[in-house]
Amino acid sequence: MNSPFLLLCLGAIAAASVSAADQAAESTWVRRGPDGKWVYRVDARGEGIPDYSRAGYGGGGVVLPQVPTVVTLQPHPAGDDGARIQAALDEVGARTPNARGFRGAVLLAAGTYRIGGKLEMKAGGVVLRGAGAGETGGTVILATGKTQRTLIEIGGPRAARTEIAGTRRRVTDAYVPSNSRSFNVDSAAGYAVGDRIIVYRPSTAAWIAAIGMDKIPNRPGAPAGETKSWKAGDYDLAFERTVTAIAGNRVTVDAPVMNALDAEFGGGAIFKYRLPRIAECGVESLRLVSEYEKGRETEDEAHAWVGIELGYAENAWVRDVTVVHFSHAVDADRESIFVTLQDCRHLEPVSRLTGGRRYSFALNGQYGLALRCFARGARHSFVNGSRARGPSAFVDCTAVDAKADSGPHHRWVVGTLYDNVSDDNQLRVQNRLWSGSGHGWAGAQQVLWNSTSKSLTLQQPPTARNYAIGCIGTWVPGSWSTDSPDGIVESKGRPVLPRSLYRAQLEDRLGPAALAALAPP
Repeated sequence: MNSPFLLLCLGAIAAASVSAADQAAESTWVRRGPDGKWVYRVDARGEGIPDYSRAGYGGGGVVLPQVPTVVTLQPHPAGDDGARIQAALDEVGARTPNARGFRGAVLLAAGTYRIGGKLEMKAGGVVLRGAGAGETGGTVILATGKTQRTLIEIGGPRAARTEIAGTRRRVTDAYVPSNSRSFNVDSAAGYAVGDRIIVYRPSTAAWIAAIGMDKIPNRPGAPAGETKSWKAGDYDLAFERTVTAIAGNRVTVDAPVMNALDAEFGGGAIFKYRLPRIAECGVESLRLVSEYEKGRETEDEAHAWVGIELGYAENAWVRDVTVVHFSHAVDADRESIFVTLQDCRHLEPVSRLTGGRRYSFALNGQYGLALRCFARGARHSFVNGSRARGPSAFVDCTAVDAKADSGPHHRWVVGTLYDNVSDDNQLRVQNRLWSGSGHGWAGAQQVLWNSTSKSLTLQQPPTARNYAIGCIGTWVPGSWSTDSPDGIVESKGRPVLPRSLYRAQLEDRLGPAALAALAPP
């Protein structure tokens, strides 16, 4: 359950946003057309703000399922509960799924459950549910012991993606903009509407040189060679897409490619693939609390580390979950797709205040949505890791007492929307140069929309675009590279219409009824 304080805060933020939007003008990059649909401005190369509306469970605009309970467990007064909860998850996972792929939910009745290890959701169609995420009256899972670990893992390691032989086709256009959903190939033979495909974009030496990542300066004071420049082939991007139309050799897919396919830098290709995942699974209405050594809130790291990790998972969700004292709340990993993190909270993380720690909500896969999530005391509250491919969207999310920045963290994250995100410290898209072992350009095709932060930075790499529209805060230079060019900034200090870009795009694509899927519970 949401606390009254949090509901009051979120309500006040929403009311303020609506009030500001009432006074706002439309953006010049997204304007209402004569037919009521939103029209997107593009530059000379056809680049403009992409469509993010396919992000989320079911491809966006789909209400999260209410899966019936088939097993109920009661709390025990003492002892470790991990084995019996795992047995219940495995029992439900062995059931025959119904027509929608659901097997049933395991309900943990109100009370406290102790787990010294971790829980694994190995089969699709299974939900782990509690009786509420509040401090009292709900279901608490207490992660005991001093082992750094993930507490709940959804869709653990599986076989890697494999390309289906004989299906690769070359993109023949000289340039496909990052916001485009269609392109020409040398032959569409063997392809059909509904096919799941990879749109492949290589990372050539010429491109890496063009964005300056072939010669990243060594970290000042570090031993020579510690900072690594980027290498060709290490930044290839494989976008999972669904074919929605074929006309001759022109293929249209469900979401933009999110990185330009440029013949100058190797062009692109498509191919069919296999990648095993579990689907239709979720975690909801739980409070996860990690034990730790009291008084060592900025030192102790011998405790449970990640609350929930979504690995090889598709159409999965985490709803109404509070994560307390873990370093990371919810990680949607690289192989996750069509996932929603909704109405979740990360409170009072315990760790040192340094790199690799206190990431609240990470969208590192594709088609990920974080909606109305809240973080307190994190470093990187709303974040993407290296080479996250989008589309992903953080919508109506709030961070307080943040220790570092929200935004793309490192190494060419593409296709993320920060829509009405409030971070009381930093919201940044920048060239991170020698940070880490050579983070370099953090993100491209990033859109900050009607977002607010104490300080904002928006830089733009060659060959790509970044936008900040209607954002409020103090604009500051980049922390590493002060001479990197700024991105496209419009309406500083004044919100624009539409108030929410994600909602506007969703409504345009599916109609007003789709917005009901985003309503608070």
